[in-house]
Amino acid sequence: MWYRIAAFVIKFRVSLMVLLLAATAFMGYHASKVQLSYEFTNAIPTDNPKYQAYQSFRKLFGEDGNLMVIGVQSKDFFSDDFFKDYAALVKEIEKVKGVENVLSVPGAITLVPDSAEAKMNVVKLMPADGAVNAASFRDQFVTLPFYKGFLYNAEADAYLMALRIDKKVLNSANRTGIVNNILSLANGFGKRHNIELHYSGLPLIRTMMAAQVQQEMRLFLILSFVLTAVILFLFFRSGVAVITSLLVVAVGVIWSLGTITLLGYKITLLTALIPSLIVVIGIPNCVYFLNKYHAEYHKHPNKVKALLRMTERMGIVTLFTNLTAAIGFGVFFFTKSAILREFGLVAGINIMAIFVISLIFIPALFSFLNPPKGKHTSYLESKWMNNLLMTLTRWVFNHRMWVYAVTAAICGVSAAGVLRLQTVGHIVDDLPKDGKVFQDLKFFEKNFRGVMPLEIVIDTRKKGGVTLKVMSNMDELVTYLNTFPEIGHSLAITEGIKFIRQAYNGGDSVYYSMPTIDALELAPYLSAKEGSGKKTQFTQLLSAFMDSTRQKTRISVNMADVGSVRLPVLLDSIRPKVYELFDSTKYDVTFTGTSVVFLEGSKFIINSLQESLMLAFLMIFGCMIALFRSWRILLISMVVNIVPLLITAGIMGWVGIPIKPSTVLVFSVALGITIDVTIRFLVNFKQELQRHDDGIANNVQRTIQDTGLSIIYTSLILIAGFGVFALSDFDGTKSLGYLTSLTLLLAMVTNLTLQPALLLWMDKAEKKRATILIDESEVEEEKEEN
Repeated sequence: MWYRIAAFVIKFRVSLMVLLLAATAFMGYHASKVQLSYEFTNAIPTDNPKYQAYQSFRKLFGEDGNLMVIGVQSKDFFSDDFFKDYAALVKEIEKVKGVENVLSVPGAITLVPDSAEAKMNVVKLMPADGAVNAASFRDQFVTLPFYKGFLYNAEADAYLMALRIDKKVLNSANRTGIVNNILSLANGFGKRHNIELHYSGLPLIRTMMAAQVQQEMRLFLILSFVLTAVILFLFFRSGVAVITSLLVVAVGVIWSLGTITLLGYKITLLTALIPSLIVVIGIPNCVYFLNKYHAEYHKHPNKVKALLRMTERMGIVTLFTNLTAAIGFGVFFFTKSAILREFGLVAGINIMAIFVISLIFIPALFSFLNPPKGKHTSYLESKWMNNLLMTLTRWVFNHRMWVYAVTAAICGVSAAGVLRLQTVGHIVDDLPKDGKVFQDLKFFEKNFRGVMPLEIVIDTRKKGGVTLKVMSNMDELVTYLNTFPEIGHSLAITEGIKFIRQAYNGGDSVYYSMPTIDALELAPYLSAKEGSGKKTQFTQLLSAFMDSTRQKTRISVNMADVGSVRLPVLLDSIRPKVYELFDSTKYDVTFTGTSVVFLEGSKFIINSLQESLMLAFLMIFGCMIALFRSWRILLISMVVNIVPLLITAGIMGWVGIPIKPSTVLVFSVALGITIDVTIRFLVNFKQELQRHDDGIANNVQRTIQDTGLSIIYTSLILIAGFGVFALSDFDGTKSLGYLTSLTLLLAMVTNLTLQPALLLWMDKAEKKRATILIDESEVEEEKEEN
């Protein structure tokens, strides 16, 4: 069949090249329309209870992940020059399009009761003309406990500005411009006063990550092209071979970007890796084809015959190597995670597409070119490479037990390391630990106990159920939450009521507490409206924390990025107090918010990746059974590919690299690629067995010599290609890079040592079985003679 395919490609090469060019032009048109994703990609499925609870919360109360914060630490904050300039900065930021409102120290308000109309008038502490004495402002401001721990930390001289950004802007390309505008204004203030400002919040983190994704996508693509070009030239010593290979992967990259657009997807942190992956995975196809072409032409200087043999022999090899790689990535499509499904589908489709591109483009193009010269095939007789392969052969044949023993010892140590692995994820997992975004987050955790949102929704199950008793219990819960060092300021309707009570009693901070016997006196001020019938500014703020029917209310908590291990423990510690205050037979209390959903997504992705890894194993080894139809070959291929994964997992355990989405991804990706080398070796071994009837041992030796060269070079290309990702600023991408490169290096070693050693074991088993059959036959003959 493969000979007929080879003949078809050569015969209709012009038509096929025209079709390929037209398809590439079509995909290129759509690739030019690819867009960067600015939306928060859901990691968990829409039928997940925590996802549904979060969507219900957003529908009722609005966004919780659109708050950006700016922090400053200075003992001179209330000096006249500094404070007036800070107030001017607040006004400038308020004017930025897309900023809905700003909560800040200069924007602080106080309440003045209007007994005649039974309402609270909102009065700004800062005069309208900005002429203020900073010291006087400070003396009045510190009498308002509402802001303590929220906008300032007196002990640390730390002050916070909170900006709420329009949700529509956050999910658009305009987000980057708005965030950069805010940063520019704030940095200008910092330079004028020679002080560092600190920035955090999900809008900033998402913007910084999106910009970095775009920058790294271009960088990795360029580096992967340059590295592979250098390695290819060192290997083939031919500019034509290098250019051809780069053209193949360039077409693959265009197709991959076009596929993203055609499927209605956008560039995310994961799909941004696909173009570079196509380069890394597509180049081995070119190496296998060209190496075989050169080897065949070296044997018999007939270009057409060499191209036919190349396509015939390597067609099935590259089909199965690409198929298994596509399975390694494609299984992610069967998860319920949107971000993984997109990545798996696009990667799987385009890995198979790069096979088709290689199969058509390489034989068709080289049929028009001059045959290779002697210098282009001289690498086939490289002395140092032949010496290396001879050394490997001697080790396999003469020290087989040592190969087994060393492998078993390393696997034993690795298994012990696997037992030390821990599963943990953080919202800012991928950010560099020494970067400003991460360090600024730690600033807010140190001075304000964090800025990550956690929401506690209390459903009284009846309209008007949010009574004074319920609110008093909420206040007690807030007091209890403050005992946890990871939990910062909590904002609820109770804080507003306490603010009103303080104002009603002449602004004395002693009265900043929940009302008791004076509750009826305060009631009119809680529902007061303007003359036009509209709610007052303050009652509007209160209504953001309680629904219109007064059935549900919420407590908005700022907390540290505690991670997926600590968060469930923390919530479990809070629940007994929650159930003590809110009887579960009368109330429904839900923990939700971006923190809960994000970390639930992290846990879900890890579980999904583990399941997809098992599915990848089953599908890949199903391909092996279909290809070789031998349980011994299947067993050998399983052992050879499990060992590198086990060693990598063991190293992760010993050096303390945790299991998280980015590191679990390594195993599925590496399995899909390392099995390619195994298939390359075993297919050649099978072909040698069919052509030579001189035993397994001789064919193993020939296979090492025939495939060793291309296996080493393709492995080096893969290692260098994935090694590029280690230059990323994202820890997740960096882990994917160096852990996958390590696994591929280990796979190269096991495929050229352990695999042939196990094939010799199969030879020994076959001979033993043959001896037993011969002995049984002789016994039967003796019986017949007697």
